[in-house]
Amino acid sequence: MKAQRAVWGDTLTELAETDDRIVVVDGDLATSTMAVTFANAHPERFVQAGIAEQNMVGIAFGMSTLGYRPWLSSFGVFLTNRALDQVRMLVSQTKAPVRLAAAYTGLLNGASGKTHQDIEDLSVMRALPNMTVLAPADETEAEAMIRWAADHDGPVYLRLARDAVADVFDSGYEFRLGAPVLLRAGGDAPEVTVVSTGVQTSRTVDAITTIESGGRSVRHVHLPTIKPLDEDALWQHLAGATDVVTVEEHSVVGGLGDVVAAVLAGRASGARLTKVGLADAWAESGPNDFLLEKYGLSVDRVADRIRDVLGERVAA
Repeated sequence: MKAQRAVWGDTLTELAETDDRIVVVDGDLATSTMAVTFANAHPERFVQAGIAEQNMVGIAFGMSTLGYRPWLSSFGVFLTNRALDQVRMLVSQTKAPVRLAAAYTGLLNGASGKTHQDIEDLSVMRALPNMTVLAPADETEAEAMIRWAADHDGPVYLRLARDAVADVFDSGYEFRLGAPVLLRAGGDAPEVTVVSTGVQTSRTVDAITTIESGGRSVRHVHLPTIKPLDEDALWQHLAGATDVVTVEEHSVVGGLGDVVAAVLAGRASGARLTKVGLADAWAESGPNDFLLEKYGLSVDRVADRIRDVLGERVAA
């Protein structure tokens, strides 16, 4: 297993060998975001802006007007909050081909403090017009998204986790913008349909495996693109469902759950929706396993929530 931030550093370094438009603007976090890999290989196309995220966005925008394809490298929380005005005005409004490589997103940030957690980023970025918002499940999907984003002519927000997770996809995976990915059909009439995104999909795969081993049928859909979304394609997986559960390492306000809710409501679905994610409150810092358990995102806790919906929760 390979961390998504390492995949980003390695893949971008490789792409830059044949594409001299690629540059990286870093916010003094290169050894954490793994932009250091790119910096060592292509020092002439690496800009160290220091702890000045607003200036980073301005630098990247300026470079984009000269034909470069810049990537911003920092923790997600700094790109989506500290530099939001610049992202909004210079990148979103102008449709500039600037890519935001947002590392250390979600709940798990190596115990660097709750000030560095970014559990609202999907809701913030999906609200910006012209912004493509991507949340890869594992290293394979992360690499596929990076390669796609390198050629995309517009703004991209790429959500990258700090730590590696179990693989979801094999080497034959092909990323398609906006398309949901059916991971488990759950038979002709699944009892519940689960939709997940980002690295939480890997944990959800394991949770559903434990449930289906008990004889229940669960459909599992992974949503790699938060925006834009092929709503008709997602609806094909949701149509007829009586219960839908969304699972995300993100606030339940404005994230995946609300994306799915809008699709259900827009088609007058009678399905009951259960959103599994972080409550509308600040989280705390700590070890990964502790945080996943405390905030209901561990394999066992996700399985419990799905069993609740099925009406047969098994006591832990």
